[in-house]
Amino acid sequence: MKYNFALTDRMNQTSSIDTPTSAKSTMDINEIQRILPHRYPLLLIDRVVEMTRKQRIVALKNVTINEPFFVGHFPDMPIMPGVLVVEAIAQAGGALLLTEVEDRHDKLMVFTGIERARFRRPVVPGDQLRIEVVVKAWRMRAVRMEGIAYVGDKRVAEATVTCQLVDRSRGRLAEQAGGSGSEP
Repeated sequence: MKYNFALTDRMNQTSSIDTPTSAKSTMDINEIQRILPHRYPLLLIDRVVEMTRKQRIVALKNVTINEPFFVGHFPDMPIMPGVLVVEAIAQAGGALLLTEVEDRHDKLMVFTGIERARFRRPVVPGDQLRIEVVVKAWRMRAVRMEGIAYVGDKRVAEATVTCQLVDRSRGRLAEQAGGSGSEP
């Protein structure tokens, strides 16, 4: 099979994901990386399979034995840390919300709260997480989302997360002033 890489590059460059009025309903890893600032090993979504602007997103995470956290969690029984499943929920929500922000490269979406987190089944190498996130409240700079993670048809985790949109320069200013700059 031959691939037309020039056509693929042109399609990626002209992707409608760059505009906040986009009606795009899926994203591949390249499009996700244009939206989210996260990179390996903390980019925890691989594909968006469904998206309804400002309302809902469904993303996938392929869990492999090569994930760096499996080295220590746990060596004889590798289990994906639950906090990383919650992070995947937040990243899926962030991918949905940041498509609506024109100056997203100057912004960060940071956690402000995690509520009602429940971990129902272990996530292990070979699993594919399906992360479904629904927006419950959205204001100019803050959002509340409910997320559920599934492996197959089994619910493995759920959480309500709240996030806030902050200027990236805010973190740099805090560092210059001697603060950590990691949270608002």
